[in-house]
Amino acid sequence: MVGAPIPMWQMQIAFAIGLAGIYIGWRGKLAKMTGFYDLSGAFKTLIAGIIVGAIAASLIDGLILAQVAQEKVNIIDASAISLIIACAESAFALFILGRPKTVGLRASAPYGWTFGLGYGAMRSAHLNVRLFEMDGFHPLNISIAILISITTCVGHAMIASWQGSKIVEHERARTFFTSSFVRAVLIIGTVLSVFLPLLIILLVPAIPLLWNYSQKQWLTSGMTPAAAQAYRRTIRGSSRHEYAAATRRRGQIVSEEE
Repeated sequence: MVGAPIPMWQMQIAFAIGLAGIYIGWRGKLAKMTGFYDLSGAFKTLIAGIIVGAIAASLIDGLILAQVAQEKVNIIDASAISLIIACAESAFALFILGRPKTVGLRASAPYGWTFGLGYGAMRSAHLNVRLFEMDGFHPLNISIAILISITTCVGHAMIASWQGSKIVEHERARTFFTSSFVRAVLIIGTVLSVFLPLLIILLVPAIPLLWNYSQKQWLTSGMTPAAAQAYRRTIRGSSRHEYAAATRRRGQIVSEEE
């Protein structure tokens, strides 16, 4: 029987860090949009992302990561393989987010976000295992693993959400090449971060730079004007209630406006 590459408890931590990327990515505007889209459909695309991500992680490990470790491929070959895998992911995202039922619900963007979270979680979990295997299990590598998980999960979620927003605008074909190129950069960048951990620092800034835009533009792109107005009204009401709850003194009578 072939043993695990690292002790089982370290592998469990590696996967836990990877799956934590789903929680982090879900804490943005997606969590506040509950009720404005079909939550069960979002979970279905999340599961689809986890399954496809597990397959992709295995391919990336065998075709890129292992080959780089053994110095059997150069950066050009590794980038070409990354682009092929990225094209397959982009094509599958167009398929799952472009189904008539999903487009009819105008839910392609939020479903794309959950698909990307699941896909990125499995990829990052696998990369974390390899990181601990090659460079040891210590606080610095745990921090690097967290950065890899956040970058991979949110990065794939942003790309898929952007694709979903363009599907609603009937521009799905134009997104294929752009999303494939960006995905390839994300794949090769995170893989090389296993060998050069500080390289992840070059990818991390893209997340905060695009975060607000993805939350305000892409995720809500499928809302009708009436739904968008109701959503903004709900957000304002929630903020007002949170402030009232925080400033209210114990025993104070709650007014009807709150």
